Amino acid sequence: MEEKDIVKALAALAQPNRLQLFRHLVVAGQEGATPGQLGEQLGIPNATLSFHLKELLNAGLVSQERSGRNLIYRAEFARMNGVLSYLTDNCCQGQPCLDEAAIFCGC
Repeated sequence: MEEKDIVKALAALAQPNRLQLFRHLVVAGQEGATPGQLGEQLGIPNATLSFHLKELLNAGLVSQERSGRNLIYRAEFARMNGVLSYLTDNCCQGQPCLDEAAIFCGC
């Protein structure tokens, strides 16, 4: 990943509602969640929710799929793992300091 992509992803997560949304989608896994489910569970108004989902989508941290009349949002695990990899690439002065399984989500 390029530095500009990392900055965009981190900026998207640097807001409490977006961080909550992303974490909720991580827990939802590949099933994902609709905006209605997300708004109800997190107590975020529809207009606000739409804005925050758009920001996460633009940063590549979530994907959107139409299923009939519903939109399904899912966390993009590969993208988040790329961000984590970028941030930890040179940790511990190049020495292995954490088991790779501890760093990356195996979802």
